[in-house]
Order: sequence, then structure tokens, then C-alpha cells
Amino acid sequence: MKAVITVVGNDCVGIIAAVSGVLSENKVNILDISQTIMQDMFTMIMLVDMGGADVKKVSDKLQETAKQMGLSIHVQNEELFNSMHRI
Repeated sequence: MKAVITVVGNDCVGIIAAVSGVLSENKVNILDISQTIMQDMFTMIMLVDMGGADVKKVSDKLQETAKQMGLSIHVQNEELFNSMHRI
């Protein structure tokens, strides 16, 4: 299953490392990534291949990271994400 992960929050050192570390530990492959900083806000969108990873477990781990770093992190099935953002 492919998923879209969005990350938003105040910019600080280690955001990409923390998020990609959780994904790596759970054997989630990053297929595409886009990140930018708008003034002091960090924004990132990732397309990932969840493979055989437990989506709930990965999402829970990312929420722990979000809480520790003061971020907002959301994981959505790619098909659901595309349906919600289609005009």
C-alpha cells in the first residue's frame, strides 16, 4: 500500500532524520519527498510504500515523534488522499 505522510511544524534541527528514522525502522520505503520552509514553518509531504508494515504501528510511532517535536504528522492511504484533494 502507498501512503502520503504530511509533516508541518516550527522548523528545527532533526525533523527529516526523526521521521525517516521511524520509517526506516519499520521497513517503509520513501518513494518521493518534497519539503520546504515557509518563514519559520517546516512543511514536508512524502509518498511512501508501506510494504508489509503495520500501518497503525507506524502511525503511532510517528505520532510519538510529532508530540516530542511539536509537529503535526498525518498518514493517509494514497487513494484516499488523492480522492480528498481532487477538484
